[in-house]
Amino acid sequence: MKTENLCKIRNISKAISEFENNILEVCKLSLNEAMLLCTLSKCEQITSGELAESLGLTCSNTSKVIKSLEDKEFIERRLGKADKRQMILSITKKGREKLKEINSNNNIEVPDILEDIIKTIS
Repeated sequence: MKTENLCKIRNISKAISEFENNILEVCKLSLNEAMLLCTLSKCEQITSGELAESLGLTCSNTSKVIKSLEDKEFIERRLGKADKRQMILSITKKGREKLKEINSNNNIEVPDILEDIIKTIS
C-alpha cells in the first residue's frame, strides 16, 4: 500500500470524527445512533443482528446503541411473531421526528472531503 493512500484514509477518518462531533453537539446523537435511526427508517422492522451487519458494528456495540436510543424513546423492540426469542426493532414516531430534525438542520456541517465522497456514491 502506498503511504499517500494511508494519509488519505487518515484525512477521511479525521473528517468522520469531526462530523460525528458536530452531530453530537447539534443533535445530541452519536454518529452510530443517527446511522441506526436512518437504517430503521428505511425498513419497517429489523433484528439487532441485521442492524449490526448493516452498520458494520459488533453485536455488543450495536446493543449499546440500541439501548441508548430506546432510553431516548426513538426506537422500540417487540417480540418476533414467528420466533418469540427474536427481538424486532422499529423506529418510533419520536425517532422519525428526530430524523426530520436532523435532515432540516443547516447547522450540521459535513467536511468537504466527506461531501466529495458522498457525491461519488450518490
